[in-house]
Order: sequence, then structure tokens, then C-alpha cells
Amino acid sequence: MSGKRDYYEVLGVDRDADQRAIKRAFLKKAREVHPDVSDDPNAEELFKEVNEAYSVLSDEQKRANYDRYGSADGPGMNSSYVDISDIFGSMGMDDIFSSFFGGSRGGARNAAARRQGRDMAISLGITLEEAAVGCTKTISYDRLAPCDDCGGSGLSEGASEQQCPHCHGSGYVTTYKRSIFGDVQSSAPCPDCQGEGTVVDHPCEMCDGQGRTPSHEHLDLKIPAGVSTGRQLRVSGYGEAGYRGAEAGNLIVTIQVEEHERFQRHADDLYTEVTVSMVQAALGCTVTIAGIMEGEEVPVKVPAGTQYGQAVTVEGFGMPRMGGGERGRLVARVIVKVPEKLSSEARELLERYEDVMDEQYDKHRGVGAFIRDAIDDILD
Repeated sequence: MSGKRDYYEVLGVDRDADQRAIKRAFLKKAREVHPDVSDDPNAEELFKEVNEAYSVLSDEQKRANYDRYGSADGPGMNSSYVDISDIFGSMGMDDIFSSFFGGSRGGARNAAARRQGRDMAISLGITLEEAAVGCTKTISYDRLAPCDDCGGSGLSEGASEQQCPHCHGSGYVTTYKRSIFGDVQSSAPCPDCQGEGTVVDHPCEMCDGQGRTPSHEHLDLKIPAGVSTGRQLRVSGYGEAGYRGAEAGNLIVTIQVEEHERFQRHADDLYTEVTVSMVQAALGCTVTIAGIMEGEEVPVKVPAGTQYGQAVTVEGFGMPRMGGGERGRLVARVIVKVPEKLSSEARELLERYEDVMDEQYDKHRGVGAFIRDAIDDILD
């Protein structure tokens, strides 16, 4: 926390302030220092400071760590918690505020489309173990959310939304100008309603009549077992909130399964390696390895005479198939380990083994080998 002001001081709230007070203070401060509205040459840095303070104090876990340890990153951070507010690409809090200041204004002819909230897309990384059993991730992200004060309506208590008297609800006005070519007609967003077609006599002070405010959100996201990289999970209504109660967009989460140190995944099959000695490969054996599930043990049967690099398949120990109880295969590539150093006893045993194999080879050569040897002697 060296070199930084106290987060409570930045937002101007008491240390026991509730989340509602923290959010109101954040919105008030952000409106004052955001680069889109402030002439202060340090506006960008001031906004980053306010945003950072809100990002920590609006999160119960980060706030608890900050209060206790002086830093948002403390021993209380849960592995199932993911803060993705910084990986939204172009949709960080600064851009969300820029969208908030701009409202839904722009083109009057697309008023219905503008009122509806936009979809938001993120990428979420999970481990292969989490993909195998399924999990719940608590994600934290920034969006335009329904206003707490007005419930998303954009209206103060007793206020009403009425048709704009200037444009008669169309959202745009038409003007005519005379020129040497005749009358020229042009259309532009209505200056009274800013292209909305409606006006509010007493808009909500918190959201300026939009019905939505920038917010640091938390969402428990259930990840199904068997999910794979590229799979998209759609959470309805958790994208950008609509303008004055219009339909909200969706949150689209694209799953990225991290690489594993022991397993490689191909569809529902898991590929790995097992190491055996040359004696085990020759005689055959069963090697028990840890599976992908917690506490799972997988018996890998290596047949006698298995060669280096040969694959052994074990059914039912791969990844679960989404929507079903079955699992894929575990495919183990056998690595035959040759000893680099031998004791005198081990060397003697291997030499005896070599002699035995040579004798068996000579016996199996038979008459045909005898004739071939005789011919070779004559030719020499």
C-alpha cells in the first residue's frame, strides 16, 4: 500500500460504510474525475485511483483482506474466486463509464436496438481437474447494471416518462433548408430527448435517468463436468443492463482448459505415459497411476513383450462426456527404462540371460541354417 492513499479516504466513506454507501460514493467521485467530463490534467490518474478503491471495497473478500492486511491480496483469497474485471478487453470500467456518460444516444432510427443491453464476452481459465468434475467459480467483473435506487426505471419517486413533445416520439427531427438545388431535407437526433423519443420530468439522480449504473458485479458460475476448451456458457441477463428497464444483454463465458503436467486431452480421451523396467516390459506387469479424479487410482496392465512406445488403453478413466455418465479412455504410452548402471550381480544375471537366449536362437535355427552355413563356407 506504499505510496497509495487509503481506499476509504479516496472514496470519502467511513470504514464501516455498507455496499450501498460505497457504490454511491464511487459514482459521485467517478462523475467528477472521469476524463470524459473533467478538465483536470490528472483526471485519468484520479479516475484510476477511484476505480481501484471501488474495485477493492466493493468486494467483500478483497475488502476483508485490505482491512486486515493492508492489501487486497491476502491469504483469504479462494481458488474458486476469479477477478476478470481487468481482462474484458475494451470493456473495462473506464469504457463502461464512457458508455454510461454517452447513454444510449447516437442514432435515433435504432432506438430500440440501443435501449437493449449489449452482450458481454469473457474468457475463463480452469484446470483439467476442475473440468473433469465440474466446479463453481465466483467471477467478479464490471458492467452497466440495473440502478439500485430506481430499480432500473430511470425515474425518481413520483416521476413519469412521457412522449417527447418536440419530436413526437420519433427520436429525431427533420429540418429543411433552401439551396440553389431546391429544398434539402435532413434528419438529426432530437436535441430534447437525445434521440430516445421520450423525456422524464424527474430522472433518478443516481443513474441520471438511464436506469443503469457502472457496477462491480459478482456471479457464481457453475461449470459442468466434461467441459472442454472453446465451450461457451451463456448466462442470460448478466451482460449490459438495458436502458430504462429494457432487456439486458447476456454474459457469454468461453472456457479455456489449462494444460496439464501429466495428461494430454483429445476429445474425451486422456493420454499419458507410464514407465516400466525392461524386465517388467518383458514379463508383463500392472502399474497403478493417479487418475484425473481426486484420489482415483488407475490400474494400467502392461502385457508381456510390450515394446518401447507401445500404447496401452484403459477404458472408463478418461474425461466424462458432457450430459452423460460415461467417460472416455485413458491411453498410456509405455516408456521402457534401461538401467544406466549395473551391479556385478545384475550384470551376471543379464549375461546368463544373454547366453540362454543365444542357445535358444541356435536351436531354432534348424537344418535350414546348417545348409546356409555350409554354403557360406564353400563360397569362402
